[in-house]
Parts: sequence; structure tokens; C-alpha cells
Amino acid sequence: MPEASLEQFRKKLESGAAVPAVLLLGSDTFLRDTLRALLVETFVPEAARAWAVSRHAAKEASVHDIVQNAQSLPMLALRQVVFVEEAEAWEGLGEAAREETVAALAAYFKDPAPFTILVFEAAQLDQRMKFAKLLGERALVVKLSLGEESGAPFVMQMAKDLGAKLDAACAEELLDLVNNDLSRARSELEKLAAYAGKRAITEGDLDALVISSKRYDVWQLADILALRKRDRAMVFLDNLLRHGEQPPALVGAMAWMYRKLLEAQELSPHSQGWQIARQLGMRPDTAEQALRQSRKIPRQQLLDGLAALGEADNRLKKGKIDQRAVMEFLVARLTA
Repeated sequence: MPEASLEQFRKKLESGAAVPAVLLLGSDTFLRDTLRALLVETFVPEAARAWAVSRHAAKEASVHDIVQNAQSLPMLALRQVVFVEEAEAWEGLGEAAREETVAALAAYFKDPAPFTILVFEAAQLDQRMKFAKLLGERALVVKLSLGEESGAPFVMQMAKDLGAKLDAACAEELLDLVNNDLSRARSELEKLAAYAGKRAITEGDLDALVISSKRYDVWQLADILALRKRDRAMVFLDNLLRHGEQPPALVGAMAWMYRKLLEAQELSPHSQGWQIARQLGMRPDTAEQALRQSRKIPRQQLLDGLAALGEADNRLKKGKIDQRAVMEFLVARLTA
């Protein structure tokens, strides 16, 4: 089957046309969750979702169990949706196991169950391998990226869900600042919605609160703070301020980072990559990075850091104050 853009996929589902299989390809967790929800809402009545929606992790489930699930009639529903998460794990199997997996799926696709939508999810696939080629031929492939499509409608809907408002120009500006990462846009919107209150979010709010991904990676700072390297942290801070980053935005991003590190410490040590990403609401690569860093920093240090960030935020909001001095004092506390 040919690839479908996000809009083409949405229109296909709205037409009521079912497809035997779908491949959601990419690492954008927001788009993945959005399309998952769209599939379920389209094909399975709410009352039947406990029985007619199932999830399998390719790392753990047998392909034969998944095929059997797909071939079993759903309870209390005309159709069912079967999700296979982290399907790229099958590429890491031994040669014999890979061949068995491809053979089982190829046999299923010769006579797919008309009442099942089989949904494979993968961050990326090796297009040289038989598994990727099979899905490319038999599944509707939807890449989890905006491509040439505007992400502004997604951002505006996110804002609406949060009880906030922003216009299309602000939505496009926010996407530019976060390099079209919708998951990051959602995190930034949470801060912006709280900051703007009942009024509409403006470009001035973006300038004040959103740190550009093009110039700054908050996780670099996490490494420096974890090692308590004050001199390096001060140099890092100076670089950010000279590039025009605003202290309130820096404090907001650091507080977000500290909260995510605390959340990561609560996760089970046996959590899989897709579980970590979902629970933290982050991309898989960033979520795993957060989990690694959370193990380097004692919990009390994170709690003390959040308190220090709250105090710094209050000082910055008081108006006439030396913002650089506030930030330098903050970094000194965080690396004490």
C-alpha cells in the first residue's frame, strides 16, 4: 500500500474504510497517541473497548499469539483493533526467528480477518529486511511526522484541550521553536496556559517562556548539575543568556526537567522503553535519557532543587531585579 499523510489517514478513517493493517512509523509520541485514539474511536464503540482493543509488546509476545488474537472474533463489537508496540524488536531476532515471524504474518495477510485492524508501531525499520518490505506492501504506512503538513491545527487543538487559546501564527511560532516536535509543544503549552491564564497566549509569552530547541538542550544541563560542576554550569548559563534566552524560560524548563527526573525515579526498574516514554509523556530517546540521569541524582537533591527553582521564579516575577544575579545564585544552590 502507498504511504498516507496524516490528513489522508484521517480522511480514510472518516470515510469508514477499514484496512487490514496499519504501520505507525516514527517516534513522535503525541502523533502516535493521537492516531491510536483515532483508530479506536473510529472502529470500536466505547462500551466494547475493554474487550475489542488489545495491546502486545513485540519484545514479549509471540507472533503466533498476535495472529491468533487478530483471527479471534471480538466480543460485543463488529471490529477490533490489535496494537503491536515496538515492532522493530522483531528485527533483532535471530535469522530463523525472523523468518518464522515474516512467514506467519505473510500467511495472515493472505486472508486477513475482516473484523480486525492490526496496528504495528515502530520508531524505525530497516527497509532492507523482509519484515519492513512485507509491511510496506500489506499495511497502510503512516509516518509520525508532520512532513510538509502544518502542525498548527494540532497545536491549537492541544491548547483548546488545556483550556487555553492561541492563534495560528503563535502555533506556527511555537512549532518552530521546538523543531516541530509536537510532544515538546504539548509540554510547553502546559506552561504557557498556566502563565497566560484566561487571556490568549501571545508571541510575547513564547519569547518569555519557551526555550528554543535550536540553541538549548535542557538535558545537557542535567548532566552538569548531577555532577555538581559549578564552573561548567556557570559557563553554560552565561552562554544561554548571551544567546538571548530569558531567565523565566530557563527556570521553567529546569523545573520541568526536575519534575520529569522525579517521575522517572518512580518508574519500575523493569519498565520497557515504550512504557517509559508513555508514562513520562516524552519521546523514547529522551525518556530513556531522563531515566538514566534520574539514577545519578539523589531524590532529596531533586526536591531541594525544585524548591530553589520555585524561589527563583518568585524573585524573577517581582520585576526590578538583577535577573542574571538571580540565575547565578540559583546555579550556585543547585550545584552546592
